[in-house]
Amino acid sequence: MPRNRKLGRPTAHRNAMLRGMVTLLLENGQIKTTLTRAKEVRSMTEKMITLGKKNTLASRRAALAYITKEDVVTKLFSEIAPRYATRQGGYTQIFKLGARRGDAAEMALVKLLTEETAEEKKPAAKKAPAKKKVESAPAEEAPKKPATRKKKVEAPVAEAPAEENA
Repeated sequence: MPRNRKLGRPTAHRNAMLRGMVTLLLENGQIKTTLTRAKEVRSMTEKMITLGKKNTLASRRAALAYITKEDVVTKLFSEIAPRYATRQGGYTQIFKLGARRGDAAEMALVKLLTEETAEEKKPAAKKAPAKKKVESAPAEEAPKKPATRKKKVEAPVAEAPAEENA
């Protein structure tokens, strides 16, 4: 459930940090952070993209109240949200990167889904089982010829007649 992690910060600091991270994610398409922060950023980013899909004045004002840059809000409503118009949630991916060297915190990469990755996630349509071919009586098979390579035949080179000096 979103918004239940305190992330070791007072409320105002935590909200400011998350607003900044959501803004950066929407601006750049990906950010690298700790796993717990990534999970919080994912939920807030998906809420902002859902606001962008509504594309009303009220939703634009709500996005402006949370996102810290006006040009990012414009990008959200004009480019990012239309890309996910047919998708029902799940606009971001989190990739675990391993432990951070200094304090061994679990690091993660949060990315907005692209069209290619969105299509990879879709399960492949199940194919109908192939119908068995009805085999007729076995016809006499001709013996197979061994595969032979054709040798290149070089044309004989005609030697020029030797010129004699008289």
